[in-house]
Amino acid sequence: MTGAKDRMRQKKMKNQPRNVTYSSTGRNVERGQGSLASGWVRGHQTGGQGYSRDLPKYITASHFANARAAEVNGMLKAVSKPAGSCHVFNALPKHMRRRAMSHNTKRLPSRLREGAHKLMERSQQTEKDKKQLPKRRSRKARRRHGNLLLEFNRRQKKNKWLETHIWHAKRFHMLKRWSYCLPHKPTAKTYRSSYRAMNTHALLQDLSYFCCLELQGSEEQILSALCRLTSKDTGPTFGAGLFLSGSRQGSVHLYRADEYPHGSLGPADFLWRPRAPHTSHRQLWIWIHPVLKAEVVSELQLVCQCFEVLSTSEEICSVEGTLVGQKRKRDNEVDCSNTPSKKLLGDCTRAAGTPVCWGSADTAITISDLTMEIVRYRLIGPLAHMVLTDTLQPANEDKETVKPSDFWWPNHSKDQTNMKLHQQQTDTFQLLRGVCSTGEVPAGCVLGLTVDDPRLSLPQRRIKTIPGLQPCADECRVRDLTLRGVAAHCSESALWDASVRHSVTHNQMSQQELNRMRSEALVPGSRLVAPPQGCVPVLLVHQPGRVRGEERRHWGSGWDLLLPKGWGMAFWIPLVYRGVRVGGLHMSVKHSQFKGQPHFPHGYPDCPAGTLFQSEQEAELIEKFKRRPPSKRTNYIKHGCLAPFCCPWQQLTEEWEELVKLNEGTSSICRTGPPEFTLLRSLRVLRQLSVWCCPSRSRPVTHPPLTPEVAAALQEEWGRSLLWVRLRLMSKGQPALHAMVCIPTVSDLQLLLKDRRISGPLEPLHKDHVKNMINSKHKASHASKGSSSAPHMNPSKALPVGLIRGVWPQPLPSVLSHCSRLTLGWVVEGDFSLAAGCGEALAYISVSGLLRLLLQQPQEQRGVVLLRNPSSLQYRYAQIIVDI
Repeated sequence: MTGAKDRMRQKKMKNQPRNVTYSSTGRNVERGQGSLASGWVRGHQTGGQGYSRDLPKYITASHFANARAAEVNGMLKAVSKPAGSCHVFNALPKHMRRRAMSHNTKRLPSRLREGAHKLMERSQQTEKDKKQLPKRRSRKARRRHGNLLLEFNRRQKKNKWLETHIWHAKRFHMLKRWSYCLPHKPTAKTYRSSYRAMNTHALLQDLSYFCCLELQGSEEQILSALCRLTSKDTGPTFGAGLFLSGSRQGSVHLYRADEYPHGSLGPADFLWRPRAPHTSHRQLWIWIHPVLKAEVVSELQLVCQCFEVLSTSEEICSVEGTLVGQKRKRDNEVDCSNTPSKKLLGDCTRAAGTPVCWGSADTAITISDLTMEIVRYRLIGPLAHMVLTDTLQPANEDKETVKPSDFWWPNHSKDQTNMKLHQQQTDTFQLLRGVCSTGEVPAGCVLGLTVDDPRLSLPQRRIKTIPGLQPCADECRVRDLTLRGVAAHCSESALWDASVRHSVTHNQMSQQELNRMRSEALVPGSRLVAPPQGCVPVLLVHQPGRVRGEERRHWGSGWDLLLPKGWGMAFWIPLVYRGVRVGGLHMSVKHSQFKGQPHFPHGYPDCPAGTLFQSEQEAELIEKFKRRPPSKRTNYIKHGCLAPFCCPWQQLTEEWEELVKLNEGTSSICRTGPPEFTLLRSLRVLRQLSVWCCPSRSRPVTHPPLTPEVAAALQEEWGRSLLWVRLRLMSKGQPALHAMVCIPTVSDLQLLLKDRRISGPLEPLHKDHVKNMINSKHKASHASKGSSSAPHMNPSKALPVGLIRGVWPQPLPSVLSHCSRLTLGWVVEGDFSLAAGCGEALAYISVSGLLRLLLQQPQEQRGVVLLRNPSSLQYRYAQIIVDI
C-alpha cells in the first residue's frame, strides 16, 4: 500500500476504536493478482471481491460505545449550533425556511425566537461601534467636472500625470515609473504598425516627463563649470562652436566632477539660446532623464557653486483650502459642487518649500528647475515634417489692437524687428514642405516659431498626411536648407521667456469658447479666426536618428515639438488627427534598438540608474520564473547559464584581467579596493576597434595594424572596460535577453569556412548538483520528522539562502570559463530586427577579451563570435560591429 493510501485509510479510521481487530487470514495479499484479497481497500472493486466480509474477531463494548457517542455528539452540535456566518433559522428544515425570517423574528418558531433576538441585538451593536461612513455619491455627481478635477488632483500626489494622461489611460497599459504614470504599450496589437509608421510615416510620443534644467549667467562662467562634467574624448561638449550659437541641439554624457572615465551619470541633451546683441548673458537648457535629476542637480550645484536658494515652490495648487493630494471631503461635510477646482499644470505636486531655483554670488550663475514647465512631443519618421506643416499655422500680425494688450502677441508684434524675424522663420518653416524626408535636414537643427491655436484648424475627421505631388517652387532654398540647416537667428523663440510662457499658459481659450465659435461659423469645418490669446511660441528641434555606422543612415530621425505647459492636449489631438501612430515606453526601447544605440537606463550598466534598473529587472525576472510550474521551468544549471536574470559585469572584467596577466606571466597587482568597471566611450579607441573588427575584405586600406604591443597598451589603459557592440547573426536565430557572447574555438571557425549557413556547435549538457542538494535536504527533513529518537538535524545549514531549483546560487563560480567556450559578454537587448530583416543583438563585451579574440583570429574571420541564449544549448555565429 502506497503512502497516499495509508494516509487516506488513517483519515477514515481515525475515529474507530483501536480494539477492533480482524482475523490474521484476512490480511494476506495475493501478489500474483496484484490486489488485496481482504481488508481495507480504497475505491470500488469489481464484483466486490476486494472487500472483507468477515466480522471482527472480538470488540470491547465500552470503547465501541464511546466512539459512537462521540460521533453522535458531533452531529448534534453541528445541527444545534450553526456556524457564525449562518442565522438561527438555518437550524430549521429546508421546507420551513422563509426569506422574511432574516428580519422578522416572529415568523420563527417560539423555541428559536430568543436566539434570533440575541443575534439581531449583537449585529446592531456591532454596526453602532463601527465608524459611520457616509453613503457613496451617485455616479452622476462623481462625474461632474469639478468633482472629477478634485479626484484627479488627489490621485496625482504620488505619481505625476502628463497632460495627455487621460487620453493614454483609455488606450494604453500604464506604468508607474520614476514618480510618473507613463504609457507602456497600447491595448491593441500595434507593434508592426508602429514600426511601419516609424519607417514610412510618423510615430508620436509624449516625452514631457524628461526634466529640463535651466542655467543662466555668463557664457565663460558656465563653460568653465560644465567642462568638469564632460570629456572631449567622448565627442563634442557644451563649448563646441556648432552648438554654442544656438542653431543646433547637442548631446553629451555627464560624469561626476573631475572623475572621467569613472563616475558616470548618464546622457543629456542641451540647447543654447541664440546670442543676444551687446550682452554676454547666456541661457542654457539641459534635458535629462527623471531618474538622473537629483544627482545632476547636485553636481551642477557643486561645479557652479550655486547653494543659495532663490525661490521655492509655492502652494499654487491649493483649491480653497483643499490641498492637492489631500483626500477630498464627502458630501455631508462640504458641498463639492460649490467648491472651485483647478486643473494641475506643471509639476504642482511638489511639497511647499521645495527649492526650484539656486544661485551664486561668486559665479553669478542661476540654476532653475523647469520640470514639466515645457511640454515635449517627439515625431519619429520620414514624414514628421509634413505632419508639422499640416498641423501648425504660423501666426499673423495683429494690426487691430492699438492700445497695450494683456496678451503677449499684440505687444510683441508691434516691434518691426520681431515681425521681420517672424517672417523669416515662417518662410523657413514653409520650406520644410519641399524636403522629401526628415533625414535630409542637418542633425539637431532648431527652428523657433509662433503659431496659432491648432484647434482652430482641426479637421472634422481623422486624415493621413501625405506628401504633395507638385514640386517645390523654390528648389534652391530647399537645397540650401538641407545643406546648411536653419540660420542661427531663426532659432530664437519667445518660449525662452518665462513671462511669455506664464501669459500663454493662463490666457488659453477654453474649449467651451472654441465650441461656441465653431457653432457660429458660416461654413461648418472652416478655419476659425485666431483670437489674440491664441498665439503660442514653440520650438522645433530636429532629431538625427541613426548617426553611427554606415547602415541605414538617418533611420529613425524626426522632430521634437516644445510647447509651454497647459497646451498639451491642444496640440496632441490635432497631431493625432493627421494620421500618426502613438507609441509608449516600449516603442522608445525598440526605436533605440533599431537604431543600434543604447537606451537609458537599459543600456548603461556603469551608471547608478543602470545598476538600479538591473536589480529591479532581476527581481522581476525571478518572480516571473517562480510563477511557472516547476516542470515548465528551464534548468539553467544544465544549460550552463550562470546568470540568466542579470549580468555580473564586475566579475567578468576582473576575471579577464587576471587571465590576461596569467598569460603574460605577470603577477597580479594587489588592490585595496577593486575599482568599478567603466564603459569605453573614447572616440579615438572606438575608431581603431571598429576597423579591427571588420574582416579583411571589408576593411579600409589605410588603417593602423593590430599588434601585440598595441593591444598591450590598450589593455593597460582600458583593461577593466566594457565595449558597446552590435551583433548580427550570420544565419537564422533570434537572440534573447542576457544571451552569452562567447569566443569560438579553432574548430568552430573551420566549420564556418566550410559552410557559411551552418547553425553552430552545441554546448554539452551540464550536471545539476543543486538538485541533489535540494533532494538531500528534503530527505533529511523527512527523516528528522519521522524519527523522534534521532538527533536533531539542520539540513539547510549548509545550503545557500534563497536557493531556487534550476538556478545557480550565489556566489557564482567563474563566469569566464564555466562553459566549453570562454565568455566574452552578455546581450542587454536582443530580438528579431524588423529594420535589418534578421536577428540583431546589442551587447557589452570585455575590451580585454576582444583584444585577445582579434589577435587569435585570422584576417578573413575577424570579429566572429558565438551567441547562445540562456534557455538553449545551440550556439549561433554572429559578427561584431562597432558603430562610431
